[in-house]
Order: sequence, then C-alpha cells, then structure tokens
Amino acid sequence: MITLSLLNDLSGIRHGFFTRTGGVSEGVYESLNCGYGSGDDRENVTQNRRRAMSSLDQENAALLTVRQEHSNQVKVVVQPWSQDQAPVADAMVTNKQNLALGILTADCSPVLLADIDAGVIGAAHAGWKGALCGVIEATIEKMTELGARPDNIAAAIGPTIAQRSYEVGPEFKERFQNDDGANEELFRKSATDGHFLFDLAEYICRRLRTAGVKAIVRAPHDTCREDDRFFSFRRSCLKGEDDYGRELSIIVITPEFARR
Repeated sequence: MITLSLLNDLSGIRHGFFTRTGGVSEGVYESLNCGYGSGDDRENVTQNRRRAMSSLDQENAALLTVRQEHSNQVKVVVQPWSQDQAPVADAMVTNKQNLALGILTADCSPVLLADIDAGVIGAAHAGWKGALCGVIEATIEKMTELGARPDNIAAAIGPTIAQRSYEVGPEFKERFQNDDGANEELFRKSATDGHFLFDLAEYICRRLRTAGVKAIVRAPHDTCREDDRFFSFRRSCLKGEDDYGRELSIIVITPEFARR
C-alpha cells in the first residue's frame, strides 16, 4: 500500500493506493486483484478487497466501487450498496463516515480528494477519456455541493502510466490540442515516427489547478514499467495476455473525524 503525505496529514481521513502484492489471486491476476470486472475468481477478488480494508484498519467500513466507463458521472454516496447494484459512474463523493470510496485502475489515474474542514471526500477514476470530458471538475462540483471549497481540497494522484510508457498516435494528440492548444506541452515525440508520449498525470494536475485546487501531490510511479508492483492494461496488451488485474485505491472518513 502506498500513502501520500498530503492526505496522511489529514486527521480523520484514511487512504491507500494498493499495489498488486499481498493478495490471493494467481496467474495474470497475481496477487491483489480487486476488480470484479476481470475474469478472476469472484471469491479471490472478495478476499483481496477484505485484505485491503484490513490493511487500512477499516474492517467495519463499507467498501464501495462503481461500474467505471470512462465517463464524467459522479455518484454522491449516502449509504452502502451491494456490488450487484453498483451504479455506473467514474467518481464518488461523500460526507459520511465509514463509507470507503474505492477506485479501480490499471494505468489510469486514481485521484483521491479531501476537504478536511468540510468533512467531504472524493475519489475519481481519471483515464484520458474521463479527464478530457471533465470527471475531475464534476467531482469537485459535487464535493462543493456538500460544503467543500476547491481551494481547501487536497488532491492525491496515485500510480499512473508514466509519459515514457504512454505512446499515442497523432489523432490522440490532435484531440487534446483541439480542446486546448496549451495541451501540446504534454506531448513529446516518441521513437515511433509520427507518434508521441503523453503525460496523463500532468494533464490531470492541470485540470485540478484550473478547477481551483491548490494542494496537489503525485505518486512517482509508472504502472506500465513496474510489473512487479502494478497491474497495467497497456503492458498486458503488449504481452498478448488475455486479461489483467486491477489495483484498488481507497479514501474513507473514519469515526475519529467526529472527535477532532
């Protein structure tokens, strides 16, 4: 589990960006695969999720994940749901204790957010599609509706595919340039003629800053290159594997928050 100091310093909030280690799954899912959407055995995924919550000392909290579709849809969470009833969304926000917001990734950016003064947290799955269509801004807007202030939100971007590993074609670059000419700075030429390397985490940083968030931290990892620590969709494709595991990232308001 990886934690970042920006969120560690917030009393009454627990968070963690989990790696692929410490679970029970085997094969391409080895070992802490937390994605029910994978082809892994469901009981293995359930056990892995329990282990993640135990690592956070949050066995009594409800872990909630959504059916992610690279959208800008945000769910305001007020009570738990069963996994079979998980809504379609790519982000969640809450001001309730013991509701652990979980995001699944395998190269995309997990973004965990908290306004400690307002007692509001958020979690977003930000791949390039979701980020481009505004999932970051939509999450902050929903947090604001619960009483948060953008300039008081702390945002942590978890392990993500790094620019050196994220090769894209010219049509990808053009899409981002058409949205904002300044996005050209996020691309550099790759070794493949006519292709580029894209900095997804920095793009998300910029969207956060534009939305008014001032306190931002990034995890210094490359999910594609660090195969012993992270699952990676791109790496699995390059290897010709049939499937891949999913990392879990969690943020939760604990009962200690009320005793601050």
